Amino acid sequence: MAIQKVMVVGAGQMGSGIAQVCAQAGYDVLLNDMNEDALSKGMSRIEGLLARAVEKERMTEEEKQATTGRLTASSTLNDAKDCDLVIEAVVENMDVKTSVFKQLDEIAPKHAILASNTSSLPITDICAATNRPDQVIGMHFMNPVPVMQLVEVIRGLQTSDDVYQQIADMCVKLNKTSVEVNDFPGFVANRILMPMINEAVYTVYEGVASVEDVDAVMKLGMNHPMGPLTLADFIGLDTCLSIMEVLHEGLGDSKYRPCPLLRKYVSAGWLGRKSGRGFYQYE
Repeated sequence: MAIQKVMVVGAGQMGSGIAQVCAQAGYDVLLNDMNEDALSKGMSRIEGLLARAVEKERMTEEEKQATTGRLTASSTLNDAKDCDLVIEAVVENMDVKTSVFKQLDEIAPKHAILASNTSSLPITDICAATNRPDQVIGMHFMNPVPVMQLVEVIRGLQTSDDVYQQIADMCVKLNKTSVEVNDFPGFVANRILMPMINEAVYTVYEGVASVEDVDAVMKLGMNHPMGPLTLADFIGLDTCLSIMEVLHEGLGDSKYRPCPLLRKYVSAGWLGRKSGRGFYQYE
């Protein structure tokens, strides 16, 4: 059955971005969050990004209106009852995710595909939390979703070929490039990226160089668009720590041990941009 109606669960930065690109691609989209404040902020974030796109002449006012017309706010998972695809984008915690998937498995129609935007957690385990493991898959979008081209499509052990193909085809409609990834801790993107960020934190922790100088080395010496510590603040230090813990536990190699300074910042509530302070301070 063709995917026409999509629910995105979680109205944070990732969830709202996924909802936006789906609506722009012509899908009817429900942006869901049980927190009314988060839901309102998510819808406002989309409206602001679309308005900016019109200002910069990347889309017309008519296209903006058509996109917003396909977007609906939802505060209950029961709205998944007539969706063809549900994309989960909640906090990176296995207990929370499996709880959401168990509920969606009960609510969503039998044909519906259930996808997770997890950045590191095992899709096979998420599949096993449902009675439709062959219809569960990973769709790891990159942040910020409307800008970044890549989607990692992660097959659980149980994911069917048909479901994989439907999601790969959908990525084309979203104007994204998908890569097929097997279910290993951190997949590809974060298995490579997060140890680099963690090592950058270690260079600060060990007094090798300042935060600013570490970032300058990677920007000016390695031609990265932003330094690893600036990027860590953008991603969220709690998310970085969570992914490093998944890598450390899942792969059992000491090279993935999270830096103690990263743990300390997260314990202090210094999570990066979203909290106003991380390796840098923000307004």
